[in-house]
Amino acid sequence: MEPIEQSALDEAINRLWVRFLPEMMDRIVVLEASAAAFTAGTLTFSQQEEASSAAHKLAGVLGTFNLTKGTVLSRELEILYSQENGPDAEHGAELTALAAELRRMVESRKTS
Repeated sequence: MEPIEQSALDEAINRLWVRFLPEMMDRIVVLEASAAAFTAGTLTFSQQEEASSAAHKLAGVLGTFNLTKGTVLSRELEILYSQENGPDAEHGAELTALAAELRRMVESRKTS
C-alpha cells in the first residue's frame, strides 16, 4: 500500500475509533458494574445477560481495531457471563481484572 493510501486508511480508522469510543466505554462500564455486583453477591440475571452482550460486542469491535488481546479478554468475559448459572464464585477477581484490563487497553488507544 502506498504511503498516501495508508495515511488515508489510518485516518479513517481513527475516525471510526472516535465514533465508537463512547459505546465501547459504555460497555466497559457495564462489565465493571457487573463485576462489582458479582463480587458483592448482588449480580442479577439481567445484569449477567447485559454483561455477556457487552463483552460479545466488545470482542467484535476491538478486533476491528486490531486489538486482538482485547478481543480475547472480552471473549473470556462473555464465556464467564454466558454460563447458565453465571460465573463461578472463584471468578470474582478475574471478572474485575479483565474489565480493568479492557479499560486500560481502550484508554491507551484513545489517544492514538
